[in-house]
Amino acid sequence: MQHLQWFPGHMTAAMRMMEENLKAVDGVMVVLDARAPRASLNNKLNKLFANKKVLFVLNKTDLVDVADVKRTVSEFQAEGKETVAVSAMDKRAVDLLYSRIFALLKEKLDRNKEKGVFKPIRIMVAGIPNTGKSTIINALCGGKKATTGDKAGVTKGKQWVRLRELELLDTPGTMPPAFENQTLAKHLAYIGSMNDANIDFNDLAFELLSELKDKYPNLLKEKYGIENLDVEPIQLFNAICVRRGFLRRGGEYDYDRCSTAVIDDFRKGRIGKIILD
Repeated sequence: MQHLQWFPGHMTAAMRMMEENLKAVDGVMVVLDARAPRASLNNKLNKLFANKKVLFVLNKTDLVDVADVKRTVSEFQAEGKETVAVSAMDKRAVDLLYSRIFALLKEKLDRNKEKGVFKPIRIMVAGIPNTGKSTIINALCGGKKATTGDKAGVTKGKQWVRLRELELLDTPGTMPPAFENQTLAKHLAYIGSMNDANIDFNDLAFELLSELKDKYPNLLKEKYGIENLDVEPIQLFNAICVRRGFLRRGGEYDYDRCSTAVIDDFRKGRIGKIILD
């Protein structure tokens, strides 16, 4: 597997922009992918936001088993991270997020109230690419205000989104400048937080199947109709090619089509509810 690394030039500018705008916000909402919560944590951002109230938002919980979501929230809370679990596609997420944001900043709101001052709470929305930051903003707005997409790096610059009670600063997804832990880096590649154009999908699919074979063998069996998983990843890959009809003339395995399909199956939740770390 290739060494995974992705930190395009605009991310350096994004980090600088966030640092410059921190004085203008009351708190920060860091959006994480519930399938890879540890991999989604950017320690560079944690240091940047050290003096701000931070709410960690586990998004895409519809793709993860409820027990795993609860465990992750408990672990994060035990580490002192204010955490809430949502699916931005669920209408109930809006009320939950509003209540947690205002609870987090209750002291500031009370001080403003005592002074007879009403100012919208200003929140910076941050995180790695493709965790659903813009989708969450749009859910809070009740409409499409921020640009969304299923590829890493859709948001390129800052966007202020103004509501009656909140002002949200949407920021570009930012990755750590270096990936010391390549296991976590692979998890980010699986969920689409890196630029797919820079990744060998065949290698990535092999790695994903190998990991799922150990962690979620029953889901693999059910999805692809393969009973014997006690084989090398390449043999499992060959079996999926046969089951899905990904064959070239002469019966040669079409690894390119198969790897794309496997990664897409995982990302769309078609293999099942999975947590990677």
